[in-house]
Formats: sequence, structure tokens, C-alpha cells
Amino acid sequence: MMNAIQTRKQKGFTLIELVMVIVILGILAAFALPRFADLGGDARSATIQGAQGAVKSASAIAHSKWLASGSSGDVDLEGIAAQITMSDEGYPTADEDGIGEAAQIINDYTITPDATAGTAVISIAGTTDGNCEFTYDQETGTTTGLNTDC
Repeated sequence: MMNAIQTRKQKGFTLIELVMVIVILGILAAFALPRFADLGGDARSATIQGAQGAVKSASAIAHSKWLASGSSGDVDLEGIAAQITMSDEGYPTADEDGIGEAAQIINDYTITPDATAGTAVISIAGTTDGNCEFTYDQETGTTTGLNTDC
């Protein structure tokens, strides 16, 4: 009788082994799921922050070129086919022909100028909820109101 038990081969997992594997997978899923749940919002937030940095840099570069060119007229920047329209203060205008061309953000971002204020709201193209945006001022070349609540 003892030989019969020993010669029989095991053909599967025991119930305890299966339960342990399920518990371990559950614990791993509980830790991993929150890390990957909302990466889209983080990506949009990083994108708008990158655009703000591009606008700040482009504004400073265009202003430097404007000063070096005699402080008048529009500016040609290397690598950009179109001229950059400049404000009277020497910063790119708050529209697609100004800061949009200078920062090369026309295709991926929406630039909504406010001609009376001399500003433009820049947001990720396709978003209309008022989130993921900032404001560019053509009189000072600065950005304000960064909203990264995407």
C-alpha cells in the first residue's frame, strides 16, 4: 500500500498553492495599478510646462535679436522660415505670427489672442475645458497663470 502512494505522480497544484499565487498577484496589482492609472494627466501637465518653457526661451531669444538689430521691425530667427512679428516693446506678438512662430508651437497648441490686453492664452490643441493653459504677455515677454490641472 505504501508503494502505491509513493509511485503515484502529482498532476497539478494543490489548492493552497493556487490560493497563494492569487494572493500574491492581488498584492502586486494593488501596488502597480495606482501608478499607471492616470498617466495621461501627468503627460498633459508636463506638455504644457514644456510649452511654457519654449515660449519663455523664444521670447527672450527674439527680444535679444530685436535689440541687436536696432530695436525696430520684425525679426528673422535661424531655422524659422517666417519673420517673427514683434510688439513695440520688442517681444513677439501674442498671436501665431509672433510667439507661435518663435516658439514653433503652432501645430500642437491653440493660441487665443486678446488684442485689447496684448496677451494670448496658450493651451494644448483640442482642450477647451480651461485647464492646461497659460497666458503670454507681449509687452513684457512673460508668462503667467500656468494651469497644470489637466
